[in-house]
Amino acid sequence: MQETVLSVDLGGTKILVGEVTRTGEILASKKYPSKVENQRIATAEIKKAIKDYLKQQPVYGKLTGIAICVVGRVDTKTGTWLEIHPGLADAIPLAEEMTELFQLPCWVANDVTSAALAEKVLGIGKQTKDFIYINIGTGIAGRIIHDGQLIGGGHFNAGEIGHTVVDINSEVACSCGRKGCVELFASGLGMHNQTRRFAADYPDTLLDVAKDQRTSFQELVAAYEQQDALAKKVVDQALQAAAALTMNLIRVSDPEAIVFGGGIMNDGWFLSHLVTLLNAKTIRFVTKGIQVTALDPNTIALKGAAVLAFIDKGEL
Repeated sequence: MQETVLSVDLGGTKILVGEVTRTGEILASKKYPSKVENQRIATAEIKKAIKDYLKQQPVYGKLTGIAICVVGRVDTKTGTWLEIHPGLADAIPLAEEMTELFQLPCWVANDVTSAALAEKVLGIGKQTKDFIYINIGTGIAGRIIHDGQLIGGGHFNAGEIGHTVVDINSEVACSCGRKGCVELFASGLGMHNQTRRFAADYPDTLLDVAKDQRTSFQELVAAYEQQDALAKKVVDQALQAAAALTMNLIRVSDPEAIVFGGGIMNDGWFLSHLVTLLNAKTIRFVTKGIQVTALDPNTIALKGAAVLAFIDKGEL
């Protein structure tokens, strides 16, 4: 019987639990609602989801551990969830608590770290040991893999590239305390906020800026393709910011490949426009390409959490 890991991906609206093999195959999975007001509530929801899964779902392999990916800063070596976001920190020994409750070894990682590990073992890492994974969704984050090793930083906070400044003249303030960060312009939430910011200047826009819901990237693209001036301003600004971020990271780390993930990147539209803004001299050593991940964006973090467990067990 093949060994498997029960992998858990905590998201803002859902918890995905699945049984994953060493090769990244998901044998079965189930979704649960999530609550992420704080780490204690989220931890209770994760425990509840795992209990239900083990009670309701058959286990197909030899379950050897639990692997969890969460939002925020994580000490992966100790399995401690340090904070869900800056300003809301409550260090929880998550791996220890799960091991005690379920009598299985447990591994914990940040969700973007997990996605990068999935790329390292199951994706672009089969072609190169030097790449950058950039996730552009509601927010922006990334991870650098250098010589096959993930750069974690002295405080487990490396890769928070959403807070890289791409406009030194910007007066738009970021939650990190700086101004002009790329996340303010190129993330899903950032583009929504920029749409609202400039809406008064474009009274004839095709976008429904009066609605309470967030303006989606798909709505922006649809309006962009119809030459809507507001959509073009917001999206072109996002593309320029994301291109600047990409080239800055290339200059810093000299990767052979760039892999994008996240909801904004899923259908390839954003990347197809972004690459036209990249300087040829800057990207000349990115010989393995600039691409959207070939892994399923809905399960990449789930698989990556399992990868961490198998790596630690020496099975990959």
